[in-house]
Amino acid sequence: MRCLLLLAALLLPLDVGAQTRPFGCVGAEQLEDDVFAIPFAKGAANPGEAARANLDAAAALATRDVKRNLCVLGHAALGEGAAATGLNLAARRARAVAQQLVARGVVPTRIRAEARRASFARGSVPAERSVTIVVMPAPGPRRPSESR
Repeated sequence: MRCLLLLAALLLPLDVGAQTRPFGCVGAEQLEDDVFAIPFAKGAANPGEAARANLDAAAALATRDVKRNLCVLGHAALGEGAAATGLNLAARRARAVAQQLVARGVVPTRIRAEARRASFARGSVPAERSVTIVVMPAPGPRRPSESR
């Protein structure tokens, strides 16, 4: 049962606000453009001053192009607690970054915050102590073969 709860926590996004425009973050790890690393001190759940520039840049990009959604992917190190504790820390980090983006003018319904394994984290800080913001590509018009 505990494994199922942990798996569900890994797969389900955090609620940052009512998400009236459903979107997913599947594939966000594959994108290379418009990706921002937000560093965290070991064990910290809130970003420090070093995160300001990348938070500002991601928020500026998102407010310029309101059709693009943001995936906020939190990470935690193995040494920052047991699996459930680390996952909880990763989720708290993602939520804190999402709140910072909202404070910078990004509409909450455009943000999806998720806890992820550290293998995708980017930047100069240890991969497991960061949050990755991916400003997703704007959705394009669907071709007839793609409609449901």
